[in-house]
Amino acid sequence: MNDSTVKINADSGTIREKFENREKSFMSSFGCLSSESRGRIKNEESCPIRTVFQRDSDRIVYSYAFRRLKHKTQVFLSPLGDQYRTRLTHTLEVSQIARTISRAMRLNEDLAEAIAMGHDLGHPPFGHSGESALKEIYSPDFSHTMQSLRVVDVLEKNGNGLNLTFEVRDGILKHSKGHGEIMPSDPDKVASTVEGKIVRFADIMAYLNHDLDDAIRSGVIRQTQIPESCIKILGLTHSERATTMIRDLIFSSGIYEQELKLQMSDDIFSAMTELRQFLYNNVYRSDQVHKEFVKAKKILIELYNYFLAHKEKLDQELYALDMGEWDHDDQPIERVVCDFIASLTDRHALNLYEKLFFPSPVV
Repeated sequence: MNDSTVKINADSGTIREKFENREKSFMSSFGCLSSESRGRIKNEESCPIRTVFQRDSDRIVYSYAFRRLKHKTQVFLSPLGDQYRTRLTHTLEVSQIARTISRAMRLNEDLAEAIAMGHDLGHPPFGHSGESALKEIYSPDFSHTMQSLRVVDVLEKNGNGLNLTFEVRDGILKHSKGHGEIMPSDPDKVASTVEGKIVRFADIMAYLNHDLDDAIRSGVIRQTQIPESCIKILGLTHSERATTMIRDLIFSSGIYEQELKLQMSDDIFSAMTELRQFLYNNVYRSDQVHKEFVKAKKILIELYNYFLAHKEKLDQELYALDMGEWDHDDQPIERVVCDFIASLTDRHALNLYEKLFFPSPVV
């Protein structure tokens, strides 16, 4: 950087301030300005280069939990094929969709990206079988959304958390819809920002498309089984379906009673709902997928019970997972073991299970 560049930056404010002013000049009044964030749990000095949401996105990407997503199941357990999605590739697809929609609607792309990058950090190994196992053995209130928030608030950085902004934390907590409403009628379950609501739509758009692709690739279903109405309305290929959904949300949304309401046209929304139900009936609940999830659930339950009874082994494994310096002595052992199990990747859980429960050969 030469002297003239330094002088220009000094005369007109920091790089961050320039970005913040630029947001004010082009962003819709419904977007969340970086300069008007509700702040962090702990106050920090502002970065001279990055806005608060850019900073949040960076913190998430550089976290241990984010890196572990590459070896966590999306639908198919520990897939050996290079073409199958994982939690990491799912996260990147959600982020890209959310950014595209936010950009088109003149909202805060950086906020949408940060929420998307962090939305699945707390997902246990083995997909929804892992979540089901922890609901059964730890607490019926366990959810990957709450665990994702716990990751960014507590578990990362040796118990100090990432200290993210309110808006990103809120979006992470309220991104999931499970098998319920795509956009809940209960306002307490909906993100406070439009960008957070967009991530919720982007999440379902991403998994509807890539889970269908992976199911066909794996042979769980055939392309000819996809409901004809879904193909006719949404399209046959991943690209066609994604384009249809994204464009429809952008052009169907509008301002009602001085609020930007995200919505889709009746025919597209109906086709998405039908496709989601098709996936639940024929993929997520299929015999081929379900029998593997039963095995995975058993592995996590046995690991959980083992580490409850062997605290010294738990401490060793926490250090191996870069969670050992966190002072968890004031936490119930059940909470610590739950955090540990939820942090495992598929292959780590399988290797650990083999080490603990399989007989060792005599050399």
